[in-house]
Amino acid sequence: MNIAIIGYGKMGREIEKVALERGHVVDLKISSKNTTDFTFDNLKKVDVAIEFTNPELAVNNIKTCLESNTPIVVGTTGWYDQFDEIRNSVAENEGSFLHATNCSIGVNLFFKLNKQLAEVMSNHNEYNIVMEETHHTQKLDAPSGTAITLADDIIDNTNKDLWVKGKTSSKNQLGIVSHREENVPGTHIVNYTSEIDDIEIKHTAHSRKGFAMGALIAAEYIANKKGIFTMEDVLFN
Repeated sequence: MNIAIIGYGKMGREIEKVALERGHVVDLKISSKNTTDFTFDNLKKVDVAIEFTNPELAVNNIKTCLESNTPIVVGTTGWYDQFDEIRNSVAENEGSFLHATNCSIGVNLFFKLNKQLAEVMSNHNEYNIVMEETHHTQKLDAPSGTAITLADDIIDNTNKDLWVKGKTSSKNQLGIVSHREENVPGTHIVNYTSEIDDIEIKHTAHSRKGFAMGALIAAEYIANKKGIFTMEDVLFN
């Protein structure tokens, strides 16, 4: 496939490396230095785009790809309050769009495990649930999109009503504590704690390669499809 990378920073370079290893071509690489190259004409030359930028840019980037009939995988988080607008754009353009709060295969397996654990623990109210996430200092949104996905799945399967940023003493709230440290690709912890014991699951990313590999596998999946997809479609359907 011929791939466009929208957001050619550290993550974009890792995606390019994995793409080349998998036998793909990367002809279009968009960064802040060459935004004038982000055109319909250039997008029409590629088979699929992969977008890793920031929440302020993501929606316009997605819409541009959809309007040019370019399938797009989006790993940027923090823009989901505008999801309905993107849903409408997919429908209007008969587009192909895959969104993921985290493209990593391991993280998506962790999502599955988190749901199953929440279901098992749903009748054990003696346990309080606490979440922590740690990322590099360049990550703009907090809590991370991954943490929010984990929290939403816990809320769907337990007596928690909503998540809040930081610690909380309310039994119906799920606290998410965020940390930003140098050179941390991403760590997520879900802890069920009681007076008697703790039960904890944890995912630790060792590098960006897992995110890049997942994004490439997602791009290969949607290249010839229409509609809205997630990593769950890629891995479990």
